[in-house]
Amino acid sequence: KLPYVGVKEAVFPFNMFPEVDPILGPEMRATGEVMGMAESFGVAFYKAEEAAGSKLPLEGNVLLTVADKDKRKLVSIAERLKKIGFKIFATEGTGKYLEKNGISNEKINRLEEGRPDISDAIKNRDIQLIINTPAGKSGKIDDSYIRKMAIQYKIPYITTMAAAEASVEGIEAVKMHKVEPMSLQDYNREVLQFAELAE
Repeated sequence: KLPYVGVKEAVFPFNMFPEVDPILGPEMRATGEVMGMAESFGVAFYKAEEAAGSKLPLEGNVLLTVADKDKRKLVSIAERLKKIGFKIFATEGTGKYLEKNGISNEKINRLEEGRPDISDAIKNRDIQLIINTPAGKSGKIDDSYIRKMAIQYKIPYITTMAAAEASVEGIEAVKMHKVEPMSLQDYNREVLQFAELAE
């Protein structure tokens, strides 16, 4: 058993194609991989995201807009984000569900629901993190536009609940513990010491 956790992340060249919807498909090719290493999964995940060019924020505002099937799982994630100091913006459906479950949030307009809307908040840099699970055909235009803008304005953009949970765990861990860089030699030394103790 290793005394550290490694999290590997693929790097995609979405920033090179700002007009293309940055959603993964079978034809996508990663331009490389990075790895975060730390004593805990949360810190390792945070490091991997940072190395991939998607540094998770430690404070600010988060935009939540998820498909109906993901709303139940979103409640605990939203609670944790509030607890560590994030302000929550949500689209109408997501916001009402969160309010019903005791989580206050500020409504943000979808595109074509009137200004200011999501695009204004992103352009004004009022949003530091986006959690948006695709809503199928009903949200296709909105979802695609949000993804493109997130890439353009370098805002971390999360499309699955598993990644949302991991991201929150990473933010919590980094806020609680000072993260010191370690060399590969130091990690290797730890493994050798761990192996000696195990014998």
